[in-house]
Amino acid sequence: MTDAVIPPPLGPDDLGSDTTPVAYETALDGALAYVTLNRPDYRNAQNSVMTYSLDAAFRKAVDDPAVKVIVLRANGKHFSAGHDIGTPERDFDTYYDNVAALHWDHTDKKGADQRLARETEVYLGMCRRWRDIPKPVIAQVHGACIAGGLMLAWSCDFIVASDDAFFSDPVARMGIPGVEYFAHAYVLGPRRAKEILFTGERFTANQALDWGMVNHVVPRDELDAKVTAIAEQMVEMPMQGLFLSKKAVNICEDQMGMRNAMDSVFGWHHYAHSANAEGGGDSLGGMDAKSMKSSAESKKK
Repeated sequence: MTDAVIPPPLGPDDLGSDTTPVAYETALDGALAYVTLNRPDYRNAQNSVMTYSLDAAFRKAVDDPAVKVIVLRANGKHFSAGHDIGTPERDFDTYYDNVAALHWDHTDKKGADQRLARETEVYLGMCRRWRDIPKPVIAQVHGACIAGGLMLAWSCDFIVASDDAFFSDPVARMGIPGVEYFAHAYVLGPRRAKEILFTGERFTANQALDWGMVNHVVPRDELDAKVTAIAEQMVEMPMQGLFLSKKAVNICEDQMGMRNAMDSVFGWHHYAHSANAEGGGDSLGGMDAKSMKSSAESKKK
């Protein structure tokens, strides 16, 4: 792995339409904010600098009184290949100012303490905060939406997918029970959740639509227009009605146990990391981005 210059996280005032690793722009007279994942060379794999920059973009949209709707989308061929576990810009050991403030700095810790502190902040904590953004958020998904990509999409209120989109959570290959934001049983249903976890197989946009995970599937060249049309309808609603409706549905989901279930599974997730690391092993079970991809391709043959 070669050394790479990792840019610092972007603050809300640093975001631009062509900025790496997250871009920000507005439309519909400022009422619609586009937050765009912008690491296309790495299939928008989420390193920490992207995650913190993404948080800055969401904060910018929330703080702007003109913005009523947020769209999360991506540049390049794919929405997101998941968490960065193998690019030259992986920044696991780099400190950024904690914004979720859910744990202490992980960079001076080791082993299980390091993993728990980082994943509580950057993975589970961030996604929970984004789920509670007081404005509607639409995930505009195309191409691959894998593992950590699912976490981003599931944190949003709507998912609109192109017909070339595909989804999977293959991390059971690491001996780990799914990604940290464990909403699987709620967004897919228990049996579909078990199927995709036990097999690691991809499922299509149309399957996701049939299972109730996505709202709409359209041809790739119609994706932008479909998302814009939905956003235009929501922009006409009063902000208080949008916020309270979102809050009401999220409360119902939490009353059905999603938040508590997620806490419990997060504990098992970290048991798996520690079990993998016992005896000097790797917390990811010896898997990285390349081996995960090779495993998935060999399974398809």
